[in-house]
Amino acid sequence: MNEEIQFILDSAKEQMDNAVDHLKKEFVAIRAGKASPAMLKSVMVDYYGSQTPLNQVANVNTPDAQTISVQPWEKSLLQEIERAIMIANLGFNPMNNGESVIINVPPLTEERRRELAKQAKAEAESDKVSIRNARKDANNDIKKLDISEDMKSNAETDVQDLTDKYIKIIDDLFAKKETEIMTV
Repeated sequence: MNEEIQFILDSAKEQMDNAVDHLKKEFVAIRAGKASPAMLKSVMVDYYGSQTPLNQVANVNTPDAQTISVQPWEKSLLQEIERAIMIANLGFNPMNNGESVIINVPPLTEERRRELAKQAKAEAESDKVSIRNARKDANNDIKKLDISEDMKSNAETDVQDLTDKYIKIIDDLFAKKETEIMTV
């Protein structure tokens, strides 16, 4: 295979890999009924005047499936952490016990589950668009090459095969996440 074509295919594959990685990260943030430290990854705490990610000023863990425990490294941060969690508007009601901040993750209502499934679907669709854009870019690059029409056609087929493979990966990830969200 022509080196230029291989470079275009590798570049498209890398863009598609990035789209899948992005989707995986977004899916971690969408809660599915079980408590997870990732639910608080967007929380920023005012730490001596600068906004700092929560996981850099406290230990965040899940003692059980319905509870998140936030243990600050400095007790003076308890109030700030509590305030930061409220400001993040995640729908949690943090409780300060003097040692740590405890968050009880309420079970999801049917309506909330549907909203989260819809959010997951929107993320999946967005990443499918990224994959299709990578395909379009690759095909445009192939058309500019000074090679035979047969080689161009074969290269475009390879790009389409790659696109189909990655669209299926995204569909599978979404199906798994949707099942996870909708399972009570």
